[in-house]
Amino acid sequence: MRFTLKQLRYFVVAGELSSVTRAAEQLHVSQPSISSAILHLEEVTGLQLFVRHHAQGLSLTPSGRQFIVKAKQLLGQADGLAHYANTLGQDVAGSLRIVGFPTFTPILVPGLIRRFNDAYPAVNVQCDEMHQKDIIQGLQDGRYELALTYDLQLPSYIEFEPLMEFPPYAVMALDHPLADRDELSLAELAEYPMVLLDWPMSREYFYSLFLSLDLEPNFAHYAKSMDMVRGLVANGFGYSLFNTPLANNLALDGTAFKHVPLKENLRPMRMGVARLTQFRVTPVVEAFTKQMALQAKELAGSVFTDRRFYRSLQ
Repeated sequence: MRFTLKQLRYFVVAGELSSVTRAAEQLHVSQPSISSAILHLEEVTGLQLFVRHHAQGLSLTPSGRQFIVKAKQLLGQADGLAHYANTLGQDVAGSLRIVGFPTFTPILVPGLIRRFNDAYPAVNVQCDEMHQKDIIQGLQDGRYELALTYDLQLPSYIEFEPLMEFPPYAVMALDHPLADRDELSLAELAEYPMVLLDWPMSREYFYSLFLSLDLEPNFAHYAKSMDMVRGLVANGFGYSLFNTPLANNLALDGTAFKHVPLKENLRPMRMGVARLTQFRVTPVVEAFTKQMALQAKELAGSVFTDRRFYRSLQ
């Protein structure tokens, strides 16, 4: 090998921070050490990894963006090897960075991580929450090995293993004119004010449900968080559509709301495990994926006892 792991680490930190100065401060080394490592990598690879901006830091070139993904993978594998050496005799050890979609991650993932850690105590799992667009970018950049997310506009370079299906359903205030119904159609709901979860890709999905039936929803309020949607719905500002498990039917202010299944056979959201196709599957990733698949049915069942709200694909 014509470069070292240390040089790779210097390059990765500089690329993430877009600055030699900030990378040197974070790594507690001199700026020339960072610059020298980057120049050496460019010389031995024949690639221009950065565009230098006078007094304005660095920006990765297209080749640099591809190289940093592989560099992060190699550094992660090296860290895993070092951890394995320190915990010799345990097959699954090291760290795992995952990211989850915000609608179901707080409900399903903490318990999953606890059970996974019970089975594999030598693994440190860290989980972030992001919207779909950022999840895809995070996988592409190599920041995350796995994502727990929906099959929303996933590009071909991301592999997706579906675990659960969550059909859409309606939520509304207890005194909503349709709250006494056991089932509802989108046609019945369309004329009433709707509170929309205004997230990229999520809003397009919910709108597409109406368009598939030649209906036009009455978007009255837009919210940037699930908690705000629940609060607006519970306080009578309109109904909304969900397709995520509900641990309870309460807004954060304690006001209750009701959930009602829909009559139509609408396209459900498929929740599952996503990863970069070119990313090597480590023992930790394999173990976590299997654990998630084994517990998918149990996790959903513990939240929703009514099977009209979820379907296991395992």
